Amino acid sequence: MTLEVSSISILISVVLGMAGAAIKVMRVPVLTSFINGYVEFIRNTPLLAQMFFIYFGLPGIGLTLSLFWSGVLTLSLWATAYQIENIRGGLTTVRPGLRSASLALGMTPIQYMQCVAMPIAMRVSQPAVLNTSISLLKNSCFLQAVGLAEITYIAMDKIAMDFRTLEMMLVLGVTYLTLVLIMSVVSGVLEYFLNKPYRM
Repeated sequence: MTLEVSSISILISVVLGMAGAAIKVMRVPVLTSFINGYVEFIRNTPLLAQMFFIYFGLPGIGLTLSLFWSGVLTLSLWATAYQIENIRGGLTTVRPGLRSASLALGMTPIQYMQCVAMPIAMRVSQPAVLNTSISLLKNSCFLQAVGLAEITYIAMDKIAMDFRTLEMMLVLGVTYLTLVLIMSVVSGVLEYFLNKPYRM
């Protein structure tokens, strides 16, 4: 359950982060202001409060989600705010001359963003994107507060039954450490291949 909810949330947050960063850099009217407000709101409110609002608050306006999709939505919205800034930082490293050259070749601003700027930005911002993804994986433990049976929920349930707190906390810590190390190794391999053409 931890892997499933985290994987889906990471994918959604990266895709939405790319879209949001592109909108901010291109300074699309209205949408840019909305994204700026969204990023500030998410980054300045607690994740647990966001989770409670989505799971317990949304039914008040007629929108009821399952535990699983409430968790995915919460983590995705939280991580998207950070991924927008991560990827926007990558976009600022793209040389202005590349945009001029792309437009001179007849590319539209959207085509330039898709084919030139975004690939460069994703390569540059990969470490920051990975850090946010790792934080998302670790923050999935908050979902046990609303009853989603992810790994922390199972650990707490076992502690309540067996009172073996030390053993379960050690297993929980080792499990998260293993998952994070696997993500780091995969990211390192990806970074190696992405940077390979740029090595002397």
